[in-house]
Amino acid sequence: MRIVAWTAVVIAVLALVAWYLSYTAARLDRLHTKVEGSVASLDAQLVRRAEVVREVAGSGALDPASAALLADAASASLDAADAASLGETVRSDGIGAQRAETESMLTQVLRTTLTADVITELRDENSGWPEVVERLRSAGQRVEIARRFHNEAVRDVRRLRHRPQVRYLGLAGHTPLPSAVEFDDQLPDGL
Repeated sequence: MRIVAWTAVVIAVLALVAWYLSYTAARLDRLHTKVEGSVASLDAQLVRRAEVVREVAGSGALDPASAALLADAASASLDAADAASLGETVRSDGIGAQRAETESMLTQVLRTTLTADVITELRDENSGWPEVVERLRSAGQRVEIARRFHNEAVRDVRRLRHRPQVRYLGLAGHTPLPSAVEFDDQLPDGL
């Protein structure tokens, strides 16, 4: 009778451990899927921001030099988006270092050209451009939120993958460890 009881306990413990490992692997898979979705969302928000910036550049409301700088930076951002291949699997570096640098450059050009005075002038009801400024503000905020969301998802994956049971039992398989996306996305003052 003792052997039957011990066998039942061992089987119950093994079943519990197997369930826990299966649950952890499924959770890790869901987190990796979340990272893939957040990269796609960040990509879409970056494209949206570049399109709005190009619209502001072509509006005629800015001086020609500022408009040219904005148009060039927005075109570079859109070109980088076209060149990026997020594809079927998420890249371990998110949007890529080169694209992150291009997006930082676009943000810096925005802060340089859209000073508080220019933004106030564009927001003036008589200029006819307050809705464009609002779309630019909204697009910038969405980029900040999408980048923050992605970085939180990456942090969750990294935290789970650093657990000993995940590392030693290879529950992550061959999936590359994702990294956070860092670039300058701070909106210009007054926007």
